[in-house]
Amino acid sequence: MSAGWDAEVDAAGLLCPLPVLRARKRLLAMQPGQVLRVLATDPAAVVDIPHFCRQSGDTLISAAEEGGQRVFLIRKGSA
Repeated sequence: MSAGWDAEVDAAGLLCPLPVLRARKRLLAMQPGQVLRVLATDPAAVVDIPHFCRQSGDTLISAAEEGGQRVFLIRKGSA
């Protein structure tokens, strides 16, 4: 994990619910403890991604704005 994450989903330009659906699909293929980086431009992502993490049992490590897009780091839970 040299970059600080194990996988990335680029959901820039996609609208709700697609960023969450893409993240969910990618997380299903990951091992517990691995980190997913999600890039999104949809303003709703600041609400949708944290809500998804609470519901799924995954951990939202960070949420930041970089270069006009939102960047989320999610640690895959044990479920």
